[in-house]
Amino acid sequence: MSKGFLLVVSGPSGCGKGTISKELLRRNEKLIFSVSATTRKPRVGEKDGINYFFIDEERFQSMVSGGEFLEYAYVHNNYYGTPRKFVLDNIEKGEIVLLEIDVQGALQVKKAYPEAVFIFILPPSMDELKNRITKRGTESQKDIDIRLKNAFEELKFVDEYDYFVINDKVKSAVESIEAIVTAEELKVKRHKNLLENINI
Repeated sequence: MSKGFLLVVSGPSGCGKGTISKELLRRNEKLIFSVSATTRKPRVGEKDGINYFFIDEERFQSMVSGGEFLEYAYVHNNYYGTPRKFVLDNIEKGEIVLLEIDVQGALQVKKAYPEAVFIFILPPSMDELKNRITKRGTESQKDIDIRLKNAFEELKFVDEYDYFVINDKVKSAVESIEAIVTAEELKVKRHKNLLENINI
């Protein structure tokens, strides 16, 4: 059985990583979405256990103390974390686990699990990023300003990633990531057992 891997899709708030991840999952049955835990309140239409595991801060801190997260971060006044067991169990089964997280979380994952594949989603421009955040209508002007300030800081970490994809059109961005997934699947290191069985 070929070895699975962790695919980390990351980037600034408003870059479209959520939209891209949903389309990737819709088009590719081989991808499994890693649902994160968060202490923030659900937005309209979000469901517990599907978009996020919505938990209170006390439960979150208990999970941190128990080492139950692969990564966690405090972003925009809320905690976010990736349950460790789900990710590692599925990688052992040969699955490709899609992890959509913020830049802080991605950098933590890189330290804890550097063999993951890291993709940074870039907006076409910072003006477009501002437009996307504003059009969502889910944040106050103060929150928008915080997110834009954070985005400028997060862009400095793009060289920590393996790949970057510019999200101008969702379809082309998704196709670029699919090409990355295919290339990663064909890496020799993921097929040691197969190659040994045919004496290569």
